[in-house]
Amino acid sequence: MPKNQVVLYTDGACEGNPGPGGIGVVLFDKGSRREISQGYRLTTNNRMEILAVITGLEDLEGPSEVRVFSDSKYVVDAINQGWVQNWNASDWVRKGGKRVPNSDLWKRLLPQIERHAVSFTWVKGHAGDTHNERADRLSYAAIESSELLEDEGYLAQLELEELSPSKITEVGQPCRKCGTPVVKKIPKRKPKPDQAYYYEYYLQCPECETIYMVESAKRSIEQKSLFED
Repeated sequence: MPKNQVVLYTDGACEGNPGPGGIGVVLFDKGSRREISQGYRLTTNNRMEILAVITGLEDLEGPSEVRVFSDSKYVVDAINQGWVQNWNASDWVRKGGKRVPNSDLWKRLLPQIERHAVSFTWVKGHAGDTHNERADRLSYAAIESSELLEDEGYLAQLELEELSPSKITEVGQPCRKCGTPVVKKIPKRKPKPDQAYYYEYYLQCPECETIYMVESAKRSIEQKSLFED
């Protein structure tokens, strides 16, 4: 019996990267259209891109033939070039012993790909594709929501980084991924009043864009910060 045919447009957004993030999903299923959006207090852009796809696939009631359109090369290439399958086969450890980033989400995505017949197509963002633009607007609108969730997987990842004996804590230290000296970045978005804490700044590799959270930059919401004039 032919599988139900579904078209899925997804997008993820993040202000600060890391910072508040959101997902946007436009789903065409059985002649109807559904939209999904959700915001998160602290996350990254790549995590939101993956989670948007997961959310759309998990929303389907039964196995379907799904065409996913995403403007994230990170997501599309990871699937189409077999990176995720290779990471899974290596128990989510890269050469040199480094853990694969966002493995919690990739592990969650794989069963959905097995449940459905899924194809991934990259679309250029902000290039006039109506449904991609809509998914983009939904993802940013989600960031402004008053009901932001915690990205538990990202918080767990931060805790592991804090326990790492080779933490990146200062500007100029070599990135653990590519060796490029890291630089200091300040989130563009101000923290929300109901947040328990935020990061005043973070360190980022200018080459591979790997993010490193710094414990000394962690502030409770009551503390005076660089965000204040």
